[in-house]
Amino acid sequence: MGLAPLIVLLKVLALRKNDATYAEAARFLAKLFGIAFVFGVVTGIPMEFQFGTGWARFSRYAGGVIGQTLAMEGMFAFFLESAFLGLFLYGESRLSPRAHLLAAFAVFAGSWLSGYFIIATDAWMQHPVGYVLDEKGQAALTSLSALLLNPWAFWQYLHNMGGALVTGAFSVAALGAYYRLSGKGGEVAKVLLQVGVLVAAGASAAQIFPTGDRQGYMVAHHQPATLAAMEGLFATESAGAPLVIIGQPNTVERRLDNPLSVPKMLSFLTYKRWDAEVKGLDDFPANEHPDNIALLYYSYHVMVGLGTIFVAVTGLAVLLWWRKRLQDNRLMQWALMLAFPLPFIANTAGWMTAELGRQPWLVYGLLRTSAGVSPRVSAGNGLFTLLGFMGLYTVLSMVFLLLMAREISHGPGVAVGSGAAGTSPGASSREEH
Repeated sequence: MGLAPLIVLLKVLALRKNDATYAEAARFLAKLFGIAFVFGVVTGIPMEFQFGTGWARFSRYAGGVIGQTLAMEGMFAFFLESAFLGLFLYGESRLSPRAHLLAAFAVFAGSWLSGYFIIATDAWMQHPVGYVLDEKGQAALTSLSALLLNPWAFWQYLHNMGGALVTGAFSVAALGAYYRLSGKGGEVAKVLLQVGVLVAAGASAAQIFPTGDRQGYMVAHHQPATLAAMEGLFATESAGAPLVIIGQPNTVERRLDNPLSVPKMLSFLTYKRWDAEVKGLDDFPANEHPDNIALLYYSYHVMVGLGTIFVAVTGLAVLLWWRKRLQDNRLMQWALMLAFPLPFIANTAGWMTAELGRQPWLVYGLLRTSAGVSPRVSAGNGLFTLLGFMGLYTVLSMVFLLLMAREISHGPGVAVGSGAAGTSPGASSREEH
């Protein structure tokens, strides 16, 4: 999802500038996108069966609601993305440049639309809207528009897709930096480095404001116990709560050890008032506290800490680009190349924050996680299946990395110039020779 908009951007630049360098960069990223798409399908589809196998009671309870968005994701978004992916990957030599750009845009739109339906499903579990409980005590949908336009979904989606864009942009910048450091890739390497840095800078800043800010607002108003656990706030601060930079949550003694904090900043960021009261965990019943406060706290702070690093690194990189020194600054190129795994970690920490924060609820305030499991699946069966999936996904991950490494080692075409934005892959190869 992070690569798709970058490919579209490169295709647009190729047409506007009439420069085949951008087209070759888009073509190279398309190969990586194709590999990621295949493995995303292979690993993603089996996960859907967990609804019926591991979470039968949840499926029975919430299927009348979330079944709508999951079906829309498969019928509309996935089919749109899949149908045009073939045209995009294999039809460049048969399509006009504008038609190929439209195919790329359709792939991008399908992937991001798919993301929205998935996020809307999760958002209903975080902040249920547009439903009633029927005579069997099961959730029934009363408003499709309320489900699709859930305010929680809007900001969670923007924040999630921003994280995907940061990941894609950092990966592209890292590729450009790698080729620049190794003396490969030619002009395409310069394009990858420049476009990756500029997009990563904008997306990283947007993760803090407005998307991160507004998502934090949703948590504060709808899941206040989650906010308290995320911040390690055990006691209510009635005259302004501090924002903790670092510290260790001591769940036994109900306090934060060795805190380094900014006074009253949490109150301002959350409620836009320096003296706003922020409730601590002690104000909520113990059975409504997140199950793993320490892990939630650390996940949240890893996400925020890495996000701050992304803004700093990309800000410095943009400054170097502005001064026309980015392409020759090997220290910054090393930093960008080595930083590419960090957005993957930040995204994982972000999803851990969202899902750990919702606990002990499967559907917040309605259905507890312990009440949503399949009653006839034993712990041993669950563990056996988990180990099987871990083994299978490990093998798939190794194949994925090998295929990615092979494409990266081949690298993009380098001997391309202006005036050939619609050049086909075969023509590009002939030019190189």
